[in-house]
Amino acid sequence: MELYELPLIEVAEKIRTKEVSPVEVTQSALARLEAVEPTLTAFVTVTPELALEQAKLAEKEIGGGNYRGPLHGIPLGVKDLYDTAGVKTTSSSAQRADYVPDADSASVAKLYDAGMVLIGKTHTHEFAYGATTPTTGNPWAPERTPGGSSGGSGAAVASGVVHVALGSDTGGSIRIPAALCGTVGLKPTFGRASRVGVASLSWSLDHVGPLSRNVIDSALVMAAMSGFDRRDPGTANVPVPDMVTGIDAGVAGKKIGIPVNYYTDRVAPEAAEAARTAAAEFEALGAELVEVEIPMAEHIVPTEWAIMMPEATAYHLDYLRNSPDKYTDEVRVLLETGAAQPATDYVNALRLRTLIQAAWKDMFSSIDVLLAPTVVAPATLRSDPFVRWADGSVEAATAAYVRLSAPANVTGLPSLSVPAGFNADGLPLGVQILGKPFAEPEILQLGYALEQSTDVVGKIAPVLAEVA
Repeated sequence: MELYELPLIEVAEKIRTKEVSPVEVTQSALARLEAVEPTLTAFVTVTPELALEQAKLAEKEIGGGNYRGPLHGIPLGVKDLYDTAGVKTTSSSAQRADYVPDADSASVAKLYDAGMVLIGKTHTHEFAYGATTPTTGNPWAPERTPGGSSGGSGAAVASGVVHVALGSDTGGSIRIPAALCGTVGLKPTFGRASRVGVASLSWSLDHVGPLSRNVIDSALVMAAMSGFDRRDPGTANVPVPDMVTGIDAGVAGKKIGIPVNYYTDRVAPEAAEAARTAAAEFEALGAELVEVEIPMAEHIVPTEWAIMMPEATAYHLDYLRNSPDKYTDEVRVLLETGAAQPATDYVNALRLRTLIQAAWKDMFSSIDVLLAPTVVAPATLRSDPFVRWADGSVEAATAAYVRLSAPANVTGLPSLSVPAGFNADGLPLGVQILGKPFAEPEILQLGYALEQSTDVVGKIAPVLAEVA
């Protein structure tokens, strides 16, 4: 078995005991990248020289007795929204085709401190403004979308190039590609981790977090990148918990909310079945299932878009005025639409968000977590980015995929997407576990229990088919 095929914790133990070197692990990752990248186009920029340099440094440090922990010497993919000193950060857009930052983003700097090795920068839907990442193929079916906007990160993890890749999540952009690519994806609580040095889509909805092959990988990386940062006024000055210790404590006695509305509306049968199967598994493990009604359901998606669109336009205003032709038509139109939105709509959306957050707090008073499908349907075709419903109607992929992930962004609650199975065509499906504020250890604990009781988490896509 190749090193890239092994779970992260097994690779980490081999590195710690010097059975293998970080250089060997990095070479395995680069070889896998070379094999699958022509099919997937997951990366904007590949950094083999830097990766080997960092791996050699890690090998020297470990050989000298300076082992930093289980992330030391582990390859990493980074969404191309995150600044990386000396390495292009394009946001997959012509607007920043030549942008090379002088400093690392806060998250990248922390993961470098943990000893991780940068393999390259992964594609995003342009400036994270979409949920399909048109540049990139899904490792399970390259003619289909990997989701977005962190589609390159999802494809890089699912294809085995890296164990972990960074994403961002404003309306579901970590969890959507996690579900569609068959990986784990963690959107933390709003304020858990700094967004300094990450291109913004919507500052009051943006979150940063990992996509990974296994739940414990996300726990390790999320803990490393978390913490208060006075440079980001959105971060919360709360302690960073140990997200790994106790992850195997089980789910006995946990009250799991099962929604009877919203997450059940206009959802493909196989996506709904994946959630029911996961709920039954949790019940078999000793959890209690509690039916709940999602409050203010009709206001969630309108509130998401009414906040996101003007905030995105405000961030892009100079580009929009001076070089609008450098955007794709899709993103330019969205930004122009945001510019036309009345300020009163934005203010009312902010007020609605406060009411939604209060209503969800009340709902969570009777449950520990909420379990729901991550996406409404499996991956759509890249050439036809629409969800086609049995009644003959169609729904644009971005709008469809965001529907079930947006609540965690509007409320700011943590949400973990975990692989839950495959449909008849072999396409991944995911379920998400939403928790109370700063309860990442709890949702990771439930995700780990589901992972250990099924055989769908941690699989690597074969990437056999070429794009038609």
